[in-house]
Amino acid sequence: MKVESKKAPPPVGPYPHARRVGDFIFVSGMGPRRPDTHNIPGTFTDAEGNVVAHDIEIQTESTIENIKTVLEEAGASLNDVVDVTCFLTSMADDFHKFNKVYGRYFAEIGPTRTTVEVNCLPTPICVELKCIAYKPN
Repeated sequence: MKVESKKAPPPVGPYPHARRVGDFIFVSGMGPRRPDTHNIPGTFTDAEGNVVAHDIEIQTESTIENIKTVLEEAGASLNDVVDVTCFLTSMADDFHKFNKVYGRYFAEIGPTRTTVEVNCLPTPICVELKCIAYKPN
């Protein structure tokens, strides 16, 4: 079953926010875009609109809040997350700060995790998360 939420930013491609298969919810890669304005918090641009800096902490928090919204639409919560895949555009610059924010949300829950550095992401963001939740029907 597809899971789509009007409270989350729309996907940037032809896919749903998440998909429920039995007791599992597979959340598509999610970034920090705001659902109401589509602005990307923590992204700083020059006069021509080129990204010149980003704030990984702001973007991580916004990304996790977007995931929380999608999970709630599916009848679950962050407490049900069992696995997270994290994509960062700069491991050297952002990993420590990313972990600080990530830990506020997930340290007690304890999902498994993989974090990789990528060259770029589909929009001008520095973090994207994909997760799997387990929530029995």
